[in-house]
Amino acid sequence: MMFLRRRIITTIIMVFPVLLCTAQSNTLELKYDKPAQTWEETIPLGNGRLGMMPDGGITTEKIVLNDITLWSGAPQDANNYEAYKQLPRIRQLLKEGRNDEAQALMDKDFICTGKGSGSVPFGCYQVLGELQLQFEGAGAGTPEQYERKLSLQQAIATSSYKVDGVTYRREYFTSYGDDLGMIRLTSSQPGKLSCRVTMSRQERSSTRTTGNALELYGQLDNGTDGKGMQYQATVKASTKGGSINTDGNALVIKDATEIILYVSMGTDFRNPDFKKKISQTLASAMKKDYTIQRKQHIANYSKLFNRVQLSLGKGSASTLPTDKRLAAFYNNSAADNELPVLFYQFGRYLLISSTRPGLLPPNLQGLWANQIQTPWNGDYHLDVNVQMNHWPVEVSNLPELNLPLADLVKGMVEPGKRTARAYYNAPGWVAHVITNIWGFTEPGESASWGATKSGSGWLCNNLWEHYAFTNDKKYLADIYPVIKESAVFYNSLLIKDDKTGWLVMSPSSSPENTFYLPNGKHASICIGATIDNQIVRDLFNNVISASATLGKDSAFRKELQDKITLLPPPGVIAKDGRIMEWLEDYKETDPQHRHLSHLWGLYPASLITAENTPDLAAAAKKSLEVRGDDGPSWTIAYKLLFWARLQDGNRSFKLLRELLKPTARTDINYGAGGGVYQNMLSAGPPFQIDGNFGATAGIAEMLLQSHAGLINLLPSIPDQWKAEGAVKGLKARGNFTVDFAWKDGKVISYKITSPTPRKVKVKVNGVTKEIFAAKS
Repeated sequence: MMFLRRRIITTIIMVFPVLLCTAQSNTLELKYDKPAQTWEETIPLGNGRLGMMPDGGITTEKIVLNDITLWSGAPQDANNYEAYKQLPRIRQLLKEGRNDEAQALMDKDFICTGKGSGSVPFGCYQVLGELQLQFEGAGAGTPEQYERKLSLQQAIATSSYKVDGVTYRREYFTSYGDDLGMIRLTSSQPGKLSCRVTMSRQERSSTRTTGNALELYGQLDNGTDGKGMQYQATVKASTKGGSINTDGNALVIKDATEIILYVSMGTDFRNPDFKKKISQTLASAMKKDYTIQRKQHIANYSKLFNRVQLSLGKGSASTLPTDKRLAAFYNNSAADNELPVLFYQFGRYLLISSTRPGLLPPNLQGLWANQIQTPWNGDYHLDVNVQMNHWPVEVSNLPELNLPLADLVKGMVEPGKRTARAYYNAPGWVAHVITNIWGFTEPGESASWGATKSGSGWLCNNLWEHYAFTNDKKYLADIYPVIKESAVFYNSLLIKDDKTGWLVMSPSSSPENTFYLPNGKHASICIGATIDNQIVRDLFNNVISASATLGKDSAFRKELQDKITLLPPPGVIAKDGRIMEWLEDYKETDPQHRHLSHLWGLYPASLITAENTPDLAAAAKKSLEVRGDDGPSWTIAYKLLFWARLQDGNRSFKLLRELLKPTARTDINYGAGGGVYQNMLSAGPPFQIDGNFGATAGIAEMLLQSHAGLINLLPSIPDQWKAEGAVKGLKARGNFTVDFAWKDGKVISYKITSPTPRKVKVKVNGVTKEIFAAKS
């Protein structure tokens, strides 16, 4: 064993510096040869709280502004406290096979009483506003040598062009140092910069100038008295040369050689003194030299981004602008292994940019929105979307970015207890399909989608994964009450199914999907949907493990251990060889439905694995074949993850290519679609960031898996990546850091380290062995 360890480490010293220098030398940037024509072409910048999206316009530049906390609506209690009285009748109707009648009853008495997803006070995530820069002189001639870029390694965007012999350059970042937006404009000749700076918002806004500051401010609707969340954005400028004046509600800058715009934004969400904070942030930032601010931003951002390096070998299309590069990749006209690397690291960039500890998790659009009424409210959907947003976090070595989700979930426990009592007369807590920053846990407005109650259990899986990857017992103690009380709820709802004898939940449903009844009608509500059975099993297992680790609740642990033996298996195989989505073998109304909830046990859970449950893995494969490969981007990303878990790298790559399909569609889509916009944000359509994050998790899953009791290197590598590659800094469950390199599809070196040196099982080139992980 010691000889093996020395040999591996010696190999690493020889191989890794070469391959990972190659990885580091690859330019990780998005680049374009023209300004953005639509918002979906603009470059996303963010520091976890604030977002900017500049379009790089020449005579007029538009920069969309965001704050992750800007929501309409307010806390509300939309529970129907009489709903639980209908539970016996609903269960009886389901037992009699009258699912459609049970669902009609639920639509009447088992939904939220107030406004749910449709309006305030539920609210929605909203754009803060738009910053406009109107230039004089810069566009008088024909622009030449136009270039627009985003550096993922620096989190800095640039645009540049030449007019009449003068080179104009702009640089933008949302500072990880001073927590504000920075825009620096320069001209290669003195006195050639003149611009008018304005801000606007579509509704509930005012602008004013105070001294040499421009302010955009307002108050959103809370659904009751109209006095919801307050917000403000303030812009100040400094120049080299020229003058700064005000003209109405505008800053007017004349004849400068350099302009630096400081954009400070905030809301009163958990911060009643936000206006004072905006002023202090501006005053502090304007005292610093721009070069120092830039260095601090890069240094703080790089601490996160540089943890993982990836190379898949050289490609031939990296000199193309990103929009043309995407088209070439999708059309198979260029072998471009660097593009999947760029897409993977872009996903990590988006994670770092859209959340940070102490703030909110990324919503359906991360933190980037350009509308007052964002699609699907820009909220937190609990039947795959917000969970998918966090799937790449741990494996991609960004564990602290899981903590905002944990904070959001902890804030749902108390309202979730009220909902559990109101609808199920049950202890513990529950959340259904949608939530917001106000802690909404009630069912949605229609039982067909809104009554699904797997949301809270699914969230607990995300919380558990942070512990599984970090072994952080302090964190485990912190989240234990959350996952325990979720298990208390589900445990109280289990009833014996007359046909199978298994313990299941009734009513139940498979998220957003429907089936035919023998009478020809269709329904969504049933007894014991597969996803509910899987989530209960996974949650009980995790609570049992946490209870033993923390030395708590031995009696409850024993109760859950007994119950697990009476649950349905992780999957029931139908006559056609597929995993059944419901306890009854119903006929689907839509065999290619976008949700694949009955495969939850395959991913994100590890109840179905290629290693330990081959029969169920084969049935999952048949289920995926029938579902097909199309759908919104998040669906395609989920299928990529499933195929990666099934260790079919070529099918995973096929789905990755579909994810990278160029599109300009922005319609609201529930079926075939997918793709990415020119700025590489994923399209449902419209823009939903879960497709980006799901793909990031999927690429990592193709290279490394650790869910089946061992660390598996290259479990799902496609033919296109086999020639050579290397990765450094991926994480495996158990708090292991993994580096490895390969050639011709075979691992040629690897290193596994841990804060606590110990043995670990690893599968390398098809051979499972036990090695000693060195101290990290």
